[in-house]
Amino acid sequence: MSTILNPRQNQAVRHIDGPCLVLAGAGSGKTRVITHKIAYLIQACAIDARHIAAVTFTNKAAREMKERVGKLLRGDAGKGLRVSTFHTLGLDILRREYKALEYKAGFSIYDSADSTHLLKELMKRSFGDDGGQAERMLWQISRWKSEFVLPEQALQLADGDVNQTTAALLYEQYRHYLKTYNAVDFDDLIMLPVILFREHPEILERWQNRIRHLLVDEYQDTNSTQYELVKQLCGVRGNLTVVGDDDQSIYAWRGAQPENLSLLQQDYPNLKVIKLEQNYRSTGCILKAANRLIASNPHVFEKRLWSELGYGDPIRVIRTRNDQHEAEQVVSEIMHHMFVQRTQYADYAILYRGNHQSRLFEQALREHDIPYYLSGGTSFFAYTEIKDIMSYLKLITNPDDDNAFRRIINTPRRELGPATLEKLTEYAMGRGHSLFVSAMEFGLSQVLSDRAAEKLQRFCHWILDLQHQAEGDAPASVVKRLIVDIDYERYLLDNSRDEIIAERKLENVNELANWFERLAKANPDASLNELVTKLTLLDTLDRNEEDERGNRVHLMTLHAAKGLEFPHVYLVGMEEMLLPHRSSIEEESLEEERRLAYVGITRAQKTLTFTYANQRKRHGEMQECSPSRFIDELPDEDLKWSGEGVEMDPEERQQRGQAHIASLRSMLAGTSNE
Repeated sequence: MSTILNPRQNQAVRHIDGPCLVLAGAGSGKTRVITHKIAYLIQACAIDARHIAAVTFTNKAAREMKERVGKLLRGDAGKGLRVSTFHTLGLDILRREYKALEYKAGFSIYDSADSTHLLKELMKRSFGDDGGQAERMLWQISRWKSEFVLPEQALQLADGDVNQTTAALLYEQYRHYLKTYNAVDFDDLIMLPVILFREHPEILERWQNRIRHLLVDEYQDTNSTQYELVKQLCGVRGNLTVVGDDDQSIYAWRGAQPENLSLLQQDYPNLKVIKLEQNYRSTGCILKAANRLIASNPHVFEKRLWSELGYGDPIRVIRTRNDQHEAEQVVSEIMHHMFVQRTQYADYAILYRGNHQSRLFEQALREHDIPYYLSGGTSFFAYTEIKDIMSYLKLITNPDDDNAFRRIINTPRRELGPATLEKLTEYAMGRGHSLFVSAMEFGLSQVLSDRAAEKLQRFCHWILDLQHQAEGDAPASVVKRLIVDIDYERYLLDNSRDEIIAERKLENVNELANWFERLAKANPDASLNELVTKLTLLDTLDRNEEDERGNRVHLMTLHAAKGLEFPHVYLVGMEEMLLPHRSSIEEESLEEERRLAYVGITRAQKTLTFTYANQRKRHGEMQECSPSRFIDELPDEDLKWSGEGVEMDPEERQQRGQAHIASLRSMLAGTSNE
């Protein structure tokens, strides 16, 4: 094992006497350390795999980690090993211990759209509000949950502030109704296990005996509640290995706290700190720039990346007239570089601070017939037709889910209008039951017409029939029957702008059904509820991930680029008000913006290019721009300037002309073959 690990990596793998913090710089082989340590614990330390858990933040990272561990182990030595996301671990705990929290089996998981819809209902009911601020309220509630702030504490923290008091009161109602609907949201998957362990020490002890060594990836991205969960599971034994990099903490806006790395030293005085500083990704010139930039941030742990890959090319800085010219220039640069170096489209990435910057680059790439992959598009599960079918499935598996009931009771139309639903809601509230249960009650006929009551009961009996089928049949067959029973194809044709849009929506629905079938085959013992939950979590955690991007130029935000690497990187829009962002400048909180630029720099393997515009269109008007202060923080001797006001080398100009002609020929050839 030691032959394929450098000395620091080997030290991190073999340290098993107490907690260990591995400060892993960008490209330093952190996943290799985690996977080899798991194998070491199983093979050399004879720890049963079922007593080891490794957690990270995305399903993709968890899958990769599990595959790599599997290659290191012999036979079934890894049987029972838990490698998952934080949220999947939390879900497993809740599934086993839901009774202690007074939940019922088959609880629903609300995504952000479900939660926003519920909050709009509560705001309308409680404050006569139109729910226009529901998303902002949800962000605040999510922030409180990530900081492990309960509703009563949120009310105290509001300290008379009207907006904060309103949000805290809404938080209490939101929490109450989630419980009533037998539902949890994404944040609850971490928060509820922490509450469970605090209130039930005997359950915590059981889980501490189950997980005897915990490994945590991307530790700098943990929030307060995740940190508390880690501490609870480790207990006094402190058999913990965390891998992280405070210089790559770029998620403060969603509750991440890089200070959790330094908190470890307070909570575990015997903490062993091991630094991984050898980079296996980038050239020396790129790493020198990264080190120089991030040195301007304060550090609890100092580290300096280095590489044996040679010094490499200087970093280019291209000045452009405006944002349109910037996009054209970058595409021209890519064409020229491909012509000279004989590279592929997939070798190039265009990284930017905000999604709005992508439009001009997409336009320029299309004009030159260059294929590209745009990260961060619309989620498959955000489409209306997919949310409709998923809501049906949520109601089948959890009849208490009033949110799902409301969404689909009249989709497709069943002649059950708003007045009927309002009367049903009032009746259900008076009875203290869910809408589904109330719709089945004999007493409903006292407040509804016989026809309306009969339609509701017919709908509920059909749902119960599907529920019965899901318990005794293949779950995938329920999905297909559901789509046929509601004649969803006809509904889409009748309610779409044209037939092409209807067909595209139907393709999405069929893809969902096929996805369920594949999942069911891969998990033959899974219930319909487990499959629905699996898809909900998969979407939430992997929204920006694609395994097959093909030979295309990559366009993505700096946040989406974290964890990836590309031979040639263009970091565009290096301007004040963009990177660093205007809000960070106004709030004098530049540290995370600097870390974001650092992440962008360390994605590059061979070449790195910065671009900025003298003018940029904002709100329909051209505004003057100034270069980012971060460029001034880079080593000037390694920067090669070009663009506006800088004379181009004659040989390079000739090569660019040849590259442009080659591109035109390619486009013409493609047209003639059509």
